[in-house]
Parts: sequence; C-alpha cells; structure tokens
Amino acid sequence: MALLHQFKVENGTVKYKSKFLQSDSFKINSEHNRIVVSEFGTLAMPDPCKNVFQRFVSRFEMPKPSDNSNVHCVKYMGDYYVSTETNYMHKVDPETLASMEKVDWSKFVAVNGATAHPHYDPNGTSYNMGNSYSRQGTRYNIIRIPPQKTNDSDTLQGAQIICSIPPQDGAKPSYYHSFGMTENYVVFIEQPIKLNLLEIITAKMRGKCISDGIKWEPDHETVIHVASKQTGQLIPVKYYAKPLAVFHQINAFEDQGCIVLDLCFSDDGGALNNFTIQNLHKSGQALDEMYNTTARTLPRRFVLPLDVDSSTATGQNLNTLPYSSATAVKRDDRKVFVSHEDLHLDDLVEAGGLELPQINYDKYNTKKYRYFYGCGFGHLVGDSLLKMDIETKEMKMWKEPGFYPSEPVFVPAPNATEEDEGVILSAVVTPQQEKNTFLLVLDAKSFTELGRAAVPVKMPYGFHGVFASSKQ
Repeated sequence: MALLHQFKVENGTVKYKSKFLQSDSFKINSEHNRIVVSEFGTLAMPDPCKNVFQRFVSRFEMPKPSDNSNVHCVKYMGDYYVSTETNYMHKVDPETLASMEKVDWSKFVAVNGATAHPHYDPNGTSYNMGNSYSRQGTRYNIIRIPPQKTNDSDTLQGAQIICSIPPQDGAKPSYYHSFGMTENYVVFIEQPIKLNLLEIITAKMRGKCISDGIKWEPDHETVIHVASKQTGQLIPVKYYAKPLAVFHQINAFEDQGCIVLDLCFSDDGGALNNFTIQNLHKSGQALDEMYNTTARTLPRRFVLPLDVDSSTATGQNLNTLPYSSATAVKRDDRKVFVSHEDLHLDDLVEAGGLELPQINYDKYNTKKYRYFYGCGFGHLVGDSLLKMDIETKEMKMWKEPGFYPSEPVFVPAPNATEEDEGVILSAVVTPQQEKNTFLLVLDAKSFTELGRAAVPVKMPYGFHGVFASSKQ
C-alpha cells in the first residue's frame, strides 16, 4: 500500500512523518485485514467467506484499476498528487500528507491511465502520456495540462490530447514508464516490452497477475516517435534502434538540427520478472544468482537528426555533432536506424549500472547539460548514489555497506550560478536492526556528505521523491 513520507527541513532541524494514502484499495484491504484488491504484481485471493460457486464466478469479473498511487509525487496546476500508472491519482496536502481528493484521468481526457513521470515547461504547462483502448483501436496519447487553474476546485480541467500515436501492434502495445521532452518536441520510445491485452484482460480468470501479461519480445526493434508540442503532429521520420528496455529518461535537448536523447536502458527486458516479491524475499546465494541474471541498466545517448527527406543520403552517419559518437543512418525516406553512445566508463558497469536518474531539472531540462545523478545497482535495489559527468564520463560515488538509498533529488543552492551548485537529498534505509534509516545530504559538486538526519523508525525501500520549497 502507498505510504507517503516527508522530511521537513526547517531552521536547522529535520522532522519526519509518514502516512498511508487513504485510497480505496487501502480502505478495503484494511477493512478485510488482507489483500482483496489485485495490483500490478499482486493477485488477490478469493474471499474465504464465499462458497465454491461464488469464488469461481468472481474469477470472471473484470479487474478494476487500482487507486493505490504508490509510484511518484507529481504536480499539476499548482497542486501535488501521488500517482501510479492507472487512471487514478490522489491529490494530497504536501504539508500534512492528508489525502484530499481522488482524481480520474478518464473524466477529463480519453485515456485509460497515465505515467507517473510528467514533464514541465518553464511556464508550468505539464505534459504526460497515457494509453487509450477503444473501438478505434489502441493509441499512445500525448496529454497537455494547462499551467494554472481557472477555479480553486479545478484538478485536471483543461487537459487535452494533442497527439495520438498508433502502435506497431494494436493487440500488443508497448509498456512505457516515461517519455522524453525537448523545448519543441515530445519523444516517445516504443520498446519491445509488450502488453498482451488478451492475457491482461483474462489474468484474473486464469489466476494470474496483470504483470503476467507483460512480455519481452526481442524480435521487435525499438521505434522512436517524435511529435511537435506546438502542432501535435508526428514528424514524418521514425527512428529505429536495437531491442532495448527503458524505464527512465535522463534529459533531451535540441542542438544543430538534432534531438539529443539521453536515457537509462538495458539490452534485455526479460529480467523484469526478477523484481517480484518472491524473488526479493530471497537471500544469500539465491539472491546473488537472481541479481547476476539481471541485465545492467546503463546511461546512453541517441542522436536523432530532424531534417531527413528524400534528398538525404542513405548509408552514412547523419550525426554531425562533434561531441557525440552516436550514429544515425538513413534506411529510406522515413526510417533512420540509430545506435547509441555510452555515457559512462567501465567503472559504472562494475558498480552495477545506474537507474533513477535525476538532473538540475528547473534549470537544465530540455537544455544541454553536463551532470546527472542516480542510484548504482550493485544489488537488486539501489546500493549507492552516483554523480556522472557527461563530458568526461567519470563518476563519483557515495556508498555505505548495508544501506540502500532512494532516488537522488537535486536541490539547487539559492542564487546558484553553476549547474551542480546545490545538494543531493536521499532517504537511506537498512535492514540492520541496530542501524537507523536517515535522510542523507550530499554536496552536489564534490559529492561528499554534508550531514544526515537519523529516523528512529524503519522505513520501507522506495524509489522516487520530490523536493518542495516552502516558497512554492
């Protein structure tokens, strides 16, 4: 169940609080004192109070989307929401963590869910993506949300779909967790992690979780779609890459007629099933063997040339950017095959790869940048914090054995003039009973510890976090 955490830093002190999100899923499960609402990777067991016939019939009930918003905290039109990947979000009070209102995306735009990773323009306009399933077929939809409310009670009023993208296979659209955005374009990666819609719809009937219908299909290439934020039109060219598995983008920007797209991806999406509760309960050699079968996720760069037409030469590299070794080769008038550049040295592979990337978002999102931060995965969960220098490809690391940090959150220093002038915040947990969980503060430039605030309670491991200034 979604558990919200807050570290409040004020006048040299740190206060901690946590609160379960008062979702319908939480209330129903609490009432029955067991899991009765199926989630992405959790199948609810039949009610023991029902007779055999009632249990059998319940398998044929259509699964309802969960409102257990346990992925990320996001912001729309000045309000904070906790979000997952279904059509439900919950507006929350960032001061008290109180659950204020359940919001349904489908009441405002024709989508059946949306990601928990929106992007923001400097003026506060938000962009997100969500799928729709209708008589017209499956579509990937780009959504634009206005920066401000008209009325205090507004939630997603004014949201609109600006572009709909048909999948390569309507019966098996791609799973996606995030997308890229530049100043003028939205970049969507259609990867060969496929949603088998028939298997998902019939999962409950077959006694399976929703996640059982998500499959890695490496026979398919990755397709990259680019759409204009201004017109909502897809550009004519599509970009193709080898099969890859991506969850998080790092940044994207435009330069000299190209889109530079940086993201963390692995070469094998088949290891997705490694992250089940059953596997995470393993220990010792069994856990090591599971980790060793998991493909490493690494930061990499694609360069997408925008000006490609019938006069563009085939069979030669169209990337003219002097600082990137990525390649882009035209196949025909509307197809360009792209190969990545590694944004790391061998030491990152030895550290287990990198995920949960973060940048100085407010100043450098959609702009050329130099630094990003992330978690090193020398374990099935993150066990270190990393700072990466894109120009030198060198890294800095914070690590303590037996401790597991959350996603690094960059907070700029007041009146900062340099990209990495600020601090990194991370909630660090440990299974060691004699050790405390703590909020870690690192100097973003040197990546040395400035301090930590111990919490005398055990926190579960979490991925995403957000910084909210008292001035916001």
